[in-house]
This record gives sequence, structure tokens and C-alpha cells, in this order.
Amino acid sequence: MTRRPELAGVPEPLAGIRAITFDFGNTLVRVSRGALHGVLIRTAAEVAATLRLGDPAGFRTAWAQERERQFREEVPEYREVDLHQRSVRVLARLRGMRVPGPEVRWDDVAAGGLATAEEVGTIVDAYSQAFVESIPQIEGVAEVLAGLAGRGFRLAILSNWPLAETVDRYAAAAGWGRYLSAIFVSQRIGTIKPHPAIFAVAAEGLGMPPDAILHVGDDWAADVIGARDAGWRVAYLRDHQADSPLPSSPRTDGVEPDLELDRLADLPSRVADPTP
Repeated sequence: MTRRPELAGVPEPLAGIRAITFDFGNTLVRVSRGALHGVLIRTAAEVAATLRLGDPAGFRTAWAQERERQFREEVPEYREVDLHQRSVRVLARLRGMRVPGPEVRWDDVAAGGLATAEEVGTIVDAYSQAFVESIPQIEGVAEVLAGLAGRGFRLAILSNWPLAETVDRYAAAAGWGRYLSAIFVSQRIGTIKPHPAIFAVAAEGLGMPPDAILHVGDDWAADVIGARDAGWRVAYLRDHQADSPLPSSPRTDGVEPDLELDRLADLPSRVADPTP
């Protein structure tokens, strides 16, 4: 095909895409260290007062340490971390249970004896609500979703996240629901990206063959390698993990994304309209 002179040097839009999935953290919302620490400060203050736990600083320290322990234990096994489990462990620590060493597993049954289901629910709900109300959207997200949905793409969120309800709440509060066909979250599905099972669930839910789906994300292993291994197309958001405490992975050789973007707002111009 002969290109018009004014389009010389402009990449051809990616064709054959009928559905687009988006990672959540640092793709649709900006999760900086400072912002997430603010979520923890707000949660600790609310929970310490409600449950009469004393100084919120103790809660913050226990939460941060148990978060790191969970990532060490769960992520290598492609399992999502569990906020309910973390909350139980934090309460057990604050109520005097001996903290196991870094390489020793918690006795979660014993820890559960020091926390009620209502207390755990209070902590998880407070953390989720603080996140929804504190973490900002990436600039232009609503416009991108509206434009792509208006052109006929099926859109969904496909994310590793420890509480699916938080993603649901955020999408509802932001008004994204009108543009989304589905929200696929690791905590609901039972495994994390890059495991192929989470991509298979999403493809089935969207009713699309893998090569008709474009996944957009900021993490090389979870998003680029995961989508590629599942037979999907993939758009990589460069440099979106700076100053973020979320798990991340470096770029490696052997796989290339279909698109590389500096901003999510650049995506609509890089994909051709879907064909029936």
C-alpha cells in the first residue's frame, strides 16, 4: 500500500483487534509510594480508633512487614496476596502472638483465634475505601475508554490485585462501568499474571479469540510476557513504574510488544477500528 506523504514515518495502526484489556495499577491509576503510604496512614488511623488498637504506628509497621512477607510467599507461586490473611496476621501481632522468622510460615489457624471476621472485614473495607478515595486516575483515562468503546471495541480490566472489590469500587466511582464489558481480577480468578490461566479466563469471558485481544500494561513479565504467552497482542506502557511500590519486573530480551506507548492517551491512534 502506498502511503500518503503526510503519513510518512507514522506507524500503521494495529489491525485485527476487537477487544482491549487494561491492567489497573499504574496503567489506569497512578500508585506512587507516597499515595499508597497515605492510604495506609488513613487506614491505620481509622482502624486503630475503631478496634482500639492503640498507636496507629504499630498497625502501619505490622501491615508493611506482612505485606512484604506475603509477596515473598505468594508471588513465586503465581498466587495473589490475601488482604484478609494479612489483616489476621496484623491483629495477631498487635495482640501478642509471636512473629515467625522471615522464612517461617505463619500458623494462620492460631492467628485467626486472635481476630474476628467482623474485625478483619473492618480493616479490609477501610483499606479498600481509602484506596478508592485517595489514588488518582492516570490522566485521560475516561476519554480513552469512552473513545475506544464508541468505536466498537470491547473493553475490560485485567489486573493482578489483592481485592477485586477495590477495582470494582474504583471503576464504579470513576464512571468507567459504562465503557467496560468485564473486570477480571486475580483475587477472583485464583492466579496472577503472567500465568496463562488468568488470560484464558478473560478471553473466554470476552468471547474473543486470543489474537483479537490487545492487552495494555506497564509490567514486562506480568503484562508483556504473560499476554504474549497467551497468544494475545500487547501494548507496553514505558516507564510507568517509577516511584511505585507495586511489584515490577525489568525488560528482558526474547519478546517484543506490538506497541510501545509513553502515555495511555496515545493508544487510540495506534489501533485500527475493529471489524465485525
